[in-house]
Amino acid sequence: MTLPFSLFLALKYLKPKRTFLSVVTLLSVLGVLLGVAVLIIVLSVMTGFDDMWRTKILDFNAHLTVAMPGGLAGDEERLCEAIEAVPGVKGAAPFLQSLVFIQKPNGQIETPLIRGIDPKREGRVSALANNLVAGEFSVDDGGVIIGHTLAARLNVGVGDTLTVYSPATFLAEDEIRLPAEMRVAGIYEMGMWEFDSGYVIGSLWEARDFCAGAGLEAIQVMADDPFAAGAVATDLKKRLGPSVRVTTWMEQNQQLFAALRVEKNMMFFLLIFITIVAAFGITNTLITVTVQKTREIGLLRALGFSSGSIMRVFFWQGWVEGVLGTTLGIAAGLMVLKYRNHLLRFLNDRFGMQLLPEELYHLAELPSRTVPGDVALVAVSVLVICTLAAVIPAWQAARLDPVGALRYE
Repeated sequence: MTLPFSLFLALKYLKPKRTFLSVVTLLSVLGVLLGVAVLIIVLSVMTGFDDMWRTKILDFNAHLTVAMPGGLAGDEERLCEAIEAVPGVKGAAPFLQSLVFIQKPNGQIETPLIRGIDPKREGRVSALANNLVAGEFSVDDGGVIIGHTLAARLNVGVGDTLTVYSPATFLAEDEIRLPAEMRVAGIYEMGMWEFDSGYVIGSLWEARDFCAGAGLEAIQVMADDPFAAGAVATDLKKRLGPSVRVTTWMEQNQQLFAALRVEKNMMFFLLIFITIVAAFGITNTLITVTVQKTREIGLLRALGFSSGSIMRVFFWQGWVEGVLGTTLGIAAGLMVLKYRNHLLRFLNDRFGMQLLPEELYHLAELPSRTVPGDVALVAVSVLVICTLAAVIPAWQAARLDPVGALRYE
């Protein structure tokens, strides 16, 4: 296949030689490579964190919450069965949630939420039972399950007793409610500070008596597809009536995911400047080529080559450098992502660099997920930048006067 002359000449100018120009070209390609690799690594890790937080949230909370006007009124089993009959619903379980006060031995107060659950149905809507680190999943006879962080703050373990005060104590004017003694039956660790420090899990019926109407009663619903929760919510409202309040996990956590999305976009915006700096290297390379090849450009113009043909030579050269740097950058980024945890362990063992402290982030490994759309966005953006970097040198070469160029020394 015969190459267009402009592409042939551009490749000829890019042919490696032991000259200063070849070194500058290599550095330009290396700059693009690093920019693309960093962009892909950062975007993939940000997506991995987004997926990780979503998984942790949905392991503790269900996809939808259905709040009935007036509470469940002891009719939770019938409501759960009616909800599970709706297409797209995998499971349903009742719960009660209220603020409580736990007194430490030193007199200090912790204020977690108590969540009353039906232990027979809870497994249908959460993975709480799969995240126990001590004790057993039992909420019978005054037993409760608490988070790992809360247990550390209270300095309690499995079998210890908690002194818990109900919020109903402050609502009743003519009644004195004594604190309840609750036994720690198990300790869980979800890996998310909010859940590990802010919840006490007990029996629905015991929590109902303890809170005396001071808590929120609702039903958690697990959908077949978490991303179809909006459609299931609409269906539930139609079947259960307009007075029913249905909220999805996206609505309940919109602040967190909005913050992660903004963070990811800002990281892309900031790191793309690495590629822009690398593009200046390409511009520098092409200007150097223009100066070194002035006589050749003048000869081509004298032979009848148009300004457009000369411009295409430098556009091709910038584009080829961009393609080469982008391809190698994608490969380098994917390679680093594949061995990211090996690299973290090496830095930790060799230099003592704790880049991801497990006690702070509750992560044994760095999460990552590469989205093809992100890779395509990076590749297209970088190629556009590298092509535009050739505009000034190409325009400078095209406007050379043939006579003056042939007289160039």
